[in-house]
Amino acid sequence: MPEVRFYHLTHSPLEITLPGILDKSLQRGWRVLLQCGAQDRLDFLDDRLWSAKPDSFLPHGKAVGDNAAKQPVLLTMQDENLNDANVLMLVDGASTTPGRMAGFELACLFFDGNDPAALDAARRDWKAVSAAKLQAVYWAQDDDGRWIKKAESGGAG
Repeated sequence: MPEVRFYHLTHSPLEITLPGILDKSLQRGWRVLLQCGAQDRLDFLDDRLWSAKPDSFLPHGKAVGDNAAKQPVLLTMQDENLNDANVLMLVDGASTTPGRMAGFELACLFFDGNDPAALDAARRDWKAVSAAKLQAVYWAQDDDGRWIKKAESGGAG
């Protein structure tokens, strides 16, 4: 049964937070499917990931062409898991069902704490994930931008 992490962005925006989380994911040997809710944001994040760390880069690609299956981090707007990822990350309004999340070892939903619509969507997703008996874990940023676990629910116990 996967864990579904809810990341409440309040201190830094997604484009600042995401590279560090992706880097840690790759260090753990995870393959990531990064599903985006809008094409312009997908393109922006793609550019940002190439330049996020001046001394290195995060290997990734978009879900186009024949190389999608080879990407350790695949940026997409589709539901298909073309890179055989074990981690699903949903950003910028991308959404899916708890049933689809259950097909991954870990699912992460990132939402902007300054956007009322994003907060409402995250609340709905939390309820759906909990109702599906998946383990939901809520992470929020403190004043220094560190992640603090604030709540946990669900899971088949």
